[in-house]
Amino acid sequence: MDETVAEYIRRTVLKMTRDEIKMMLQKWGFLSEAQLQTLNFHQVKDNISQEVVQLCEENSADIKQAALLDIIYNHIHHNKRMWSVYQMEKTGEELEYFDLTDFKKKFKRRLRSALKNVTITFREYEDNAIWIRVAWGTPHRTPNQYKPTYVVYHSQTPYVFISASTLRSNLPLLCQALIVASNYHEIREMELRSHSLNSLKDIVFKRYSQNFQTYCPKPLQEKNVEPENVDLRIVQENRSEKERIHRMNQEAFGDGPQPILEFAHYRLETMFKSDPKMDVLDKKEPFRCLVKFSSPHLLESLKSLAPAGMADVPVSPLLTCIPQKARNYFRIKEKKGLFQEGFVSP
Repeated sequence: MDETVAEYIRRTVLKMTRDEIKMMLQKWGFLSEAQLQTLNFHQVKDNISQEVVQLCEENSADIKQAALLDIIYNHIHHNKRMWSVYQMEKTGEELEYFDLTDFKKKFKRRLRSALKNVTITFREYEDNAIWIRVAWGTPHRTPNQYKPTYVVYHSQTPYVFISASTLRSNLPLLCQALIVASNYHEIREMELRSHSLNSLKDIVFKRYSQNFQTYCPKPLQEKNVEPENVDLRIVQENRSEKERIHRMNQEAFGDGPQPILEFAHYRLETMFKSDPKMDVLDKKEPFRCLVKFSSPHLLESLKSLAPAGMADVPVSPLLTCIPQKARNYFRIKEKKGLFQEGFVSP
């Protein structure tokens, strides 16, 4: 086994927690069950990694097997990477049968026709997700296995999730290979990024909904007993107001958990209006600015504003529509000449 392969396997094992090493090696399937039983998973990770490398040498592991182990690690820890969403388009609406073998063949052929020194590894998962790992080289250097690009493509959908390496110059080659292999004609980057791959999928696959409720929720139960000499009309009014806020908040955000978005950007553009006689503005140029919202969980933070008394209900549609509008770069025209362009980046 090549020394670079052995070192890469060792480093991959060291990235795992000690409790998950056995589970990942079992998912990898390269080592037999008998070989796994010889490993002592209670010792320090450095010793475990050395023993794993020795077993891999017995099985003559190559870079393809090492790359598969890396995909398994990143599939489990996908939130450690930043993901961008790309959408592919066809000229027509025709549906074609998806052949995985043909997809792999076309993808490899297209990418290797442009760059010879490249390592391409595939792994399929049960949710029709194809994970692709691409390690890039140069005409004179072998592929850098420590700075790969990861691609997650769900067959029969136009969406691709890419976690690009620092070598972004190769991104056009990757996109070209994707549209050729999947029989699309165009691909564009959506203004949608996140560490949470599952949240991105929820948004673009419309698995997150904000359907308006058609029923009245049960009244909120007051935990504290009202003291004596309190106007019951005020108590009832407060209770009714809480119920109203709860109902309208649920209508705006829905019942389920919110997708994990970390920040949103709004580009604002508006024209100043003044008395023509005053001639305050010589140039008729719009005023532009960028408004940023950020939070570890932006949508949950927005959802909590009204119940906390920090915002009126209903919350502005410009904020509650983020999951729907995030699927596309959007431009919304408001009254009084105010334009809002925005994109959401979780």
